Amino acid sequence: MRDGNPAPVTRLTDYRPPAWLVDHTRLDVDLRDGHATVTAELTVRRNPAGDDRPGELVLDGEHLELLSLSVDDRPLGEPDYRLEEGRLTVPGVPEQFTLTSKVRIHPESNTALEGLYRSNGMYCTQCEAEGFRRITFFPDRPDVLSRFTTTIHADRAAYPLLLSNGNPVDSGDEEGGRHFATWDDPFPKPCYLFALVAGDLACLEDSFRTASGRDVALRLYAEHRDLDKLGHAMDSLKRAMAWDEQVFGREYDLDIFQVVAVSHFNMGAMENKGLNIFNTSCVLAHPATTTDAGFERVESVVAHEYFHNWSGNRVTCRDWFQLSLKEGFTVFRDQEFSSDMNSRAVTRVENVDFLVNHQFPEDQGPMAHPVRPSEYQKIDNFYTLTVYEKGSEIVRMQHELLGAEDFRRASDLYFERFDGQAVTCDDFVACMEEVSGLDLSQFKRWYSQAGTPLVTASDRFADGEYQLTLRQETPPTPGQSDKQPLMIPVKLALLDDQGRALPLDDSGATETVVILRDSEQTFRFPVATDRIPTPSLLRGFSAPVSLRYPFKEAQLITLLAHDSDGFCRWDAAQRLYFAALARIIDDGEDAAAQLDRLTPVLEQVIQRAGEDPAEAALLLTLPTETAVGDRHTPLRPQAVHDALSALRAGLGEALAASWWRLVEELAEPEYRADGEAMGKRRLRQVALGYLSAAAGAGRGDRDKLVAQLQGMLDAPTCMTEELGALRALVHNQLPGAEPALAAFAQRWRDEALVMDQWFAVQATVPGADTVARAEGLLAHDAFEWTLPNRVRAVVGTLVNGNPSAFHAPDGSGYAFFARALKKLDGINPQIAARLANGAARLQRLEPALAEQLSAALRELRPAASANLAEVLDRIL
Repeated sequence: MRDGNPAPVTRLTDYRPPAWLVDHTRLDVDLRDGHATVTAELTVRRNPAGDDRPGELVLDGEHLELLSLSVDDRPLGEPDYRLEEGRLTVPGVPEQFTLTSKVRIHPESNTALEGLYRSNGMYCTQCEAEGFRRITFFPDRPDVLSRFTTTIHADRAAYPLLLSNGNPVDSGDEEGGRHFATWDDPFPKPCYLFALVAGDLACLEDSFRTASGRDVALRLYAEHRDLDKLGHAMDSLKRAMAWDEQVFGREYDLDIFQVVAVSHFNMGAMENKGLNIFNTSCVLAHPATTTDAGFERVESVVAHEYFHNWSGNRVTCRDWFQLSLKEGFTVFRDQEFSSDMNSRAVTRVENVDFLVNHQFPEDQGPMAHPVRPSEYQKIDNFYTLTVYEKGSEIVRMQHELLGAEDFRRASDLYFERFDGQAVTCDDFVACMEEVSGLDLSQFKRWYSQAGTPLVTASDRFADGEYQLTLRQETPPTPGQSDKQPLMIPVKLALLDDQGRALPLDDSGATETVVILRDSEQTFRFPVATDRIPTPSLLRGFSAPVSLRYPFKEAQLITLLAHDSDGFCRWDAAQRLYFAALARIIDDGEDAAAQLDRLTPVLEQVIQRAGEDPAEAALLLTLPTETAVGDRHTPLRPQAVHDALSALRAGLGEALAASWWRLVEELAEPEYRADGEAMGKRRLRQVALGYLSAAAGAGRGDRDKLVAQLQGMLDAPTCMTEELGALRALVHNQLPGAEPALAAFAQRWRDEALVMDQWFAVQATVPGADTVARAEGLLAHDAFEWTLPNRVRAVVGTLVNGNPSAFHAPDGSGYAFFARALKKLDGINPQIAARLANGAARLQRLEPALAEQLSAALRELRPAASANLAEVLDRIL
């Protein structure tokens, strides 16, 4: 769709059960040079729960060339069916029958990367959300579950590996040097979970013995040159399988579990039953080519997709409005897994940091929508942080309300009751209610109400009683002006002036959870202290809300120094940073004036950094320009950039001795992959970042720092150190930056994922001049418009991670953005639409910038695809 017209609106209220069910799907996929033919034999019957319309079968299908069609072996001619755009209608069918179709498709020219396509000489699929209709005619909706048997034919020499869902049941040679393989999946699944891979790949094999004693074959596939990068993913998979048995009682159900790494992939990974397909960035890891953050991401994503085997596959969503039923629940599960594998406090802060600085802006802008949307035009545009990250927080709140034991009992009930079914978010909550006895009817508003709730806290203290008054308000969002009170759990503690937690009741408990149900409520606590306590509010980030409380600076320092809750310590540090930056941006104070207030606090954190280096790194990290900008209206990107740069450089100079001490003490001669070593490297990078900011501003010992960074580039112990040194040189325009970029590219030119980092480092250099640099990167020999990772590395990082370039005063960043979207929309509309979300802050920009960005988007809008048009319309 290239005429700028949006796609038709699909509404939750219009949901009707499918008229027809497909009990068994037999696919025969014949792969040939230049095309593929797909023969589908569908065993169809009328759905007893469906409507009473006459016997008319309607199937979805896009970009398919229909070669033949029959019902119960009776060939159908053109008068016997209607083939319209995206639909195949067959009237006059019986109550039960077999439909056989044969179509021709062209995977080689499929740059949208939906359905069946080629990537680096291999065939692979991506069917979620509506990609299966690009493979064959089918009722492409998640509530039609079918058992799939798939046979694949291909040239043996070019494609020795033929994979699909389920268990292998047959294989053999065919004439002309070809061969076949047949796979059978015994578990009914929606077609979005179908997968197929054909190629020449290396395999890392292992096995896992389940709790019931079954041996499951584990096979991870990648290009031959990447075989040595699969070990971490295999270890992560085995840990995830064991954890899911222990924590959720979920055992794997097939004889084999397979993962394939694909370079051309729109998403991070896909949980297809028994055959997960991964973006290479989420499965390949090696110390020489992968940062510590990359290792952590691989562990998390491998676990996430494996956990989908139950929370998404065995129990799936009834319709796409219920997407968070599987994604929010599974994000919660992978976050809990990561917390158990690593530092729980650090993992929680990282998750909250991402939510607050990425999902909250989505919830507060033109792209705001409920976790369970009420309508959509293109479901691809609703794979959002709201569905995933906020959806996870909604599950987490239920976990906190029920307690771990009852939550486990409720999740067991959910899996057992709905195994093999397609269900709704309400079904999930009903299991929570049934087990716990709680009334969660008000709580369910979290699923249907968009926006970030604002909780305002005030307090008073008299005669040994502490009174805490909480008020809640959710600002209007697009399409939702009337907001109802939510059920908000607020976990809290009270600290005395020495930072000690006070007992809150006769039991001596120092922590409690209060439930805010009304627009305003007051909670009372008798406490044995003479002075008003310091409240530790929203501990563990017990609800996804924005908290307003007039903390005094002394209270924040107390929380940072003494609070036992990791989130509240981090939140106190962030509030101190935001306050200092506000005094610079809004009040016109000098950055140097903030140093006397901040340096003593940071010195305390540095002195205790040995207790948990990873947590210290979080506490010592300033907010991003994007996070700071979101707290100022109108948004003035240049003022934010100037303030942050000045404060970072000032802290780099004022605490130089401490930063250098960390750099020297945390250095390790050999690489270690454990959590302690990763924490040390993380803190060391923070210290080097401050020193580099000072050096870039002409302060400190520049020669010593450049020598340090150059040494890390010349003899790196791992990619974390090497890339960190490169970024420090380039972002701060230090001597040797350009030669370092050239040497890095020469060294890693054959490693695609490392080159993505090379592109991203340059696209995030602060300042308007980076727009011209990014234009040059798009013309680089290694840049590919058909490779989503590479596009995200340049366009995505500039737009979402470099405000001072994207919001260049002359509008060059917006012009660059619009040109990139136009080009990309003709190749991969799904990626174009996702990148377009980078303009969602349009309405918050200062007027001159808002006018320029709006003009660039309006010029782009008339010829946009349906995917891109929906996003642009919401933003504009």
